[in-house]
Amino acid sequence: MKNCSILLILAIFFIPVQTTAQNTSIELNQNWQFKNQKENKWYNATVPGTVHTDLLANKLIPDPYYRDNESKLQWIDKADWEYKTGFAVEADLFKKDRIEMTFDGLDTYADVYLNGNLILRADNMFRGWTVNVKAFIKKKKNELLIQFYSAQNRVDSIAKARLPLVLPDNNRVYVRKAQFQFGWDWGPKFAGCGIWKGIKIEGWNGVRIRPTYSAEKNNVKLIQQKDAAGTSFYFEKDGKPIYCKGANWIPADVFLPRVTKDEYRKLLLMAKEASMNMLRVWGGGVYEDDYFYDLCDSLGIMVWQDFMFAGGMYPGDEGFMTNVREEVKYQIERLRHHPCIVLWCGNNEIDEAWHNWGWQKQFNLHGQDSAKVWNDYKRLFEDSLKKWVNEFDGITPYVSTSPKNGWGHKESFTEGDSHYWGLWWGLEDWEVFEKKTGRFISEYGMQAMPNWNTIKSFTDSSDRYLYSPVIQAHQKANDGFKKLNHYLTRYFIDSARLSKLSLEDYTYLTQCLQFYILRNSIAIHRSKYPTNMGTLLWQLNDCWPVSSWSITDYSRQPKAAWYAVKESYRDDAMPAQESLNPKDITLQKPAYTVSVSGNVVSIKSSANAKYVCLSSTDSEAVFSDNYFTLYAGITEKISVNKTIDLKTIKVISLFDVLHR
Repeated sequence: MKNCSILLILAIFFIPVQTTAQNTSIELNQNWQFKNQKENKWYNATVPGTVHTDLLANKLIPDPYYRDNESKLQWIDKADWEYKTGFAVEADLFKKDRIEMTFDGLDTYADVYLNGNLILRADNMFRGWTVNVKAFIKKKKNELLIQFYSAQNRVDSIAKARLPLVLPDNNRVYVRKAQFQFGWDWGPKFAGCGIWKGIKIEGWNGVRIRPTYSAEKNNVKLIQQKDAAGTSFYFEKDGKPIYCKGANWIPADVFLPRVTKDEYRKLLLMAKEASMNMLRVWGGGVYEDDYFYDLCDSLGIMVWQDFMFAGGMYPGDEGFMTNVREEVKYQIERLRHHPCIVLWCGNNEIDEAWHNWGWQKQFNLHGQDSAKVWNDYKRLFEDSLKKWVNEFDGITPYVSTSPKNGWGHKESFTEGDSHYWGLWWGLEDWEVFEKKTGRFISEYGMQAMPNWNTIKSFTDSSDRYLYSPVIQAHQKANDGFKKLNHYLTRYFIDSARLSKLSLEDYTYLTQCLQFYILRNSIAIHRSKYPTNMGTLLWQLNDCWPVSSWSITDYSRQPKAAWYAVKESYRDDAMPAQESLNPKDITLQKPAYTVSVSGNVVSIKSSANAKYVCLSSTDSEAVFSDNYFTLYAGITEKISVNKTIDLKTIKVISLFDVLHR
């Protein structure tokens, strides 16, 4: 990968907090302990952190991501936990007229005690909580105790109390917590709990002047106008239309505090190097860290920001609505100054699901029950969120759902944004996009296995065969391997030979498949300009080591498809569709000549070679180009992000796998 040096120029849009006297603050991130509420022994804890990572650090559980450990650790989600720390307060802070304790992230159901006094009952992971503790704080020997209660137990209890009404499609909808933590088709189930963001104490005298907000944050508009093809859906800056090229973003780790600034930089620089100008922050994850948006601001990457609702029908009681309003207020006030945020979106795929996924029959929602669930949906996403965005932001556009229409409806190709999953879920060929490219494609994709070094990191050698139980445990998609094999036999290999592949060769071939599908899909999308004005593939990143649609894997290194996207998203060239399927190409046995000079690899082949892959036993080595075509007798020079030893390099191409 090319070395990128990007100057971060971060505009400040908030006026600093002012007081009539200097304020004083301390961070409460030291000397924490935790334990199971039913046990007596305390263990050291890290704040910010999670119960899973604290258990792991104390060697009380094995690595949750290793082999099939996920299934063995589900007891953690059903236990109640507590955290405590002790602290003293400097005399200067203690003398302040007002002393507040601020909790930026409690996950999720938590009772907070200061010196034995209940000061807070939290029930929303996405809100900050501020409490006046002047009456309870001491100069010395303060104890802060936080009791966390199982979110899984709580939502199951709420759902049981509301029977016979069942909300689709998971009890997780009752809690304001990252929905993906309850499991997704690319992620494990680790609901957990913890102090996932910082805690601070702040004191001041006199009247506090709150931050003010500058309304003129950007000049990007969403244009939806009737035209000859239907209704447009595109973004415009300074009066000029923008063709959006990008990807969907999910949390970069199930255990959120583990994501470092360096990892954010790696992933966002990879997006930028691939000529992406937009990322969609998907609604089943979290409102991202401030640093994520700072980087997007500096890199010129627009953010389509979902609110955190995905794949379920949410309750409409007043307590839930009030909680969501406070969440929205908190998050918009935290994020609205970022020029990168160009759209607020109510939810991911809920409107489509209600109308197309058969929920009414599956969950026995008919008559008044059905009407109530749908009316609650409209109240939250079509009325309340729209009103709140206007109230707390006032500039950035809002759409109620993504996509506007399901992929089986003709309207999804003429208006609004489109999640086109006929490719993959519908087992359709990539050529389908010739007739079914929407106005703005905000989801589509193709799976591939993670990189081989990543597979080795979560498996034992005894697991490394095709469809082993551990490999299956890291494939969360319904019929995932069946669908992968459908496309492999369609484009690359016959079924008899496919069944005989080693796991390593199978991994390579799935990555070639993802490369091939995305490259050609993007070529069609871009050819439909200006009717089509955006293509956001699913997805940029992974949250754990898994077979998925991501074009990078949990190692933060590119999969083959990243190189295809990098080439296909170039600003200076339009990609072209391939005329032959890989299985129809005549290949000859290549012999490679490889040499290394510092961080440059030179490679030549005796015959034309397709999908030439350079890999290294050095898991940190990243190549500037990969899965490329190598023409006979032509030397290609590939740079590496570090000095590399020739002995660590392995070369493979399509012929090598298909003709073993």
